[in-house]
Amino acid sequence: METTAWTQLHSVMTAQQERRPFARATLRRIGAFARPHRRRIAWFVLLGVVTALLAVATPVLAGRVVDAIVSNGDEGTVVRLALLIALIAVTEAVLGVVARRLSATLGEGLILDLRTAVFDHVQRMPVAFFTRTRTGALVSRLNNDVIGAQRAFSNTLSGVVSNVVTLLLTLAVMLTLSWQITLLALALLPVFVVPARRMGSRMARMQREAATLNAAMGTRMTERFSAPGATLVKLFGRPEEESAQFALRARRVADIGVRTATAQAAFITALTLVSALALALVYGLGGWFALRGALEPGAVVSLALLLTRMYAPLTALAGARVEVMSALVSFERVFEVLDLRPLIEEKPDAREVPDGPVSVEFDDVRFAYPSAEKVSLASLEEVASLDTRGGAEVLHGISFRAEPGRTVALVGSSGAGKSTVANLLPRLYDVDKGAVRVGGVDVRDLTTASLRDTVGMVTQDGHLFHDTVRANLLLARPDATEDDLWGALRRARLDDLVRSLPDGLDTVVGERGYRLSGGERQRMTIARLLLARQRVVILDEATAHLDNTSEAAVQEALTEALDGRTAIVIAHRLSTVRAADQILVIEAGRVVERGRHEELVAGDGRYAQLYRTQFERQSGGVATAVAGAEEAAA
Repeated sequence: METTAWTQLHSVMTAQQERRPFARATLRRIGAFARPHRRRIAWFVLLGVVTALLAVATPVLAGRVVDAIVSNGDEGTVVRLALLIALIAVTEAVLGVVARRLSATLGEGLILDLRTAVFDHVQRMPVAFFTRTRTGALVSRLNNDVIGAQRAFSNTLSGVVSNVVTLLLTLAVMLTLSWQITLLALALLPVFVVPARRMGSRMARMQREAATLNAAMGTRMTERFSAPGATLVKLFGRPEEESAQFALRARRVADIGVRTATAQAAFITALTLVSALALALVYGLGGWFALRGALEPGAVVSLALLLTRMYAPLTALAGARVEVMSALVSFERVFEVLDLRPLIEEKPDAREVPDGPVSVEFDDVRFAYPSAEKVSLASLEEVASLDTRGGAEVLHGISFRAEPGRTVALVGSSGAGKSTVANLLPRLYDVDKGAVRVGGVDVRDLTTASLRDTVGMVTQDGHLFHDTVRANLLLARPDATEDDLWGALRRARLDDLVRSLPDGLDTVVGERGYRLSGGERQRMTIARLLLARQRVVILDEATAHLDNTSEAAVQEALTEALDGRTAIVIAHRLSTVRAADQILVIEAGRVVERGRHEELVAGDGRYAQLYRTQFERQSGGVATAVAGAEEAAA
């Protein structure tokens, strides 16, 4: 058979042979995505039909050339037939290029639509979705599954149409030439299909195994090559063991690659051998008929050429259902993500945040983190079943008010609910009962854009993208000028550092900003906050993991950031919140104390206990250090 035919046959027979029922709802949704491309699809199908007609015409003309030569016919006839064959070949080549362009345009257009739809939808998902989902599994939906769905249009659709036309025309022409040889060819079909499907199933299993092994190796590389992963390995890992573990995974990938290549070679060789034996039978039987005068010599050649074009369409159509099912699986996996309903949605009549300084109010707020089934998928978490935990209330009637331009501090034990309170204000989650208000308006009644423009947040990890300083700052305000950028950096006490970098504002900060120190990353996020000019500021443990020098620099920047703004400050170090207008002590999801620093210390309650514990720990640390220095001096 021709190489292209074998390639097509091989791809069909090694596809994942998964039996699944047709889902009408899935087909309707596929139709909705395909509708904008219906004109290209129509031209694509038409080109497939024309190509099939030309593919059958060439063997017939080749037979006529042989008949003309054998019968000592007119030389002009031979030349004309040869020129016609050449013209068909040129036409096929041109149509092939056009079809490939149409296929690429159609496929890439569908990929663009699907990826954009999934990306936009994922952007609307709550934070709980991202805390549960494995990033690699989600990215796979945007890559592998979208491409798998695209193949349904660029490959399967054209293949089914052209294969049906080719098969019908080939059978019709072969029956007119010799019904005996045609029946012989059909009788040999099981010799092709049965071994091909068995070998194809085996190869499909090996390819799935190879994909799993490659994914495992890739996951290990991704974890070890990230900045935190590499640091962890250097601190606690054993390089020889890490190398051995990677080599083991790489060796498994190499082994399955050798086995797959060997099986593919055996697969193609066996089918080529069967095809050659079938051709030998056609030439033998056809030659016998020709010698007895029952068949023209040219017909024997045409039958042999047509035979090479018949088995591939037959086998491909036999496996068409496999291709369709594989495409449907890909579509379903994409639609599975699109069907996840965002828990936080903007109301059609949402309002803007009122102008001027704004207050923040929590009114009897109760909240429970959503269960996994509401925000995630088992396949995205790469687990057999979703975690059934969740839904337990973690905030129990939180109420307080931060007046415009005032600072409210939240303190308490780890896990008390402080960060949960902070996450409700920018509406990263929605409350279950009660209300969170900004400027006197429930955040659920505000537009998402105006809420984001009003409320800014600095978290303890100071996350930055693997991009330039400029790009990370412009995330807050894309229309900011060069002077605006430098102004924000100056107020964040970071302008001298950025000027000293190799490319200034265009210096890449590395993954998660790891090319900067912890204090520098925090000041970068503060500069971003200053650039955004938001009226409400949330500081969630912004200095928790900094040394004294870095903390002092960050505190200076925070003073700038809080000036004139309504602020919610979460702090582990109580020394940083002494000047707050109101301090709330939160324990087990409840406000157990509130007041100013002096009042709470005098009250001798939970805050006073926390303050004394920290003061004693700090004093003990200083005393130990002094004693150590004196002993060394002695």
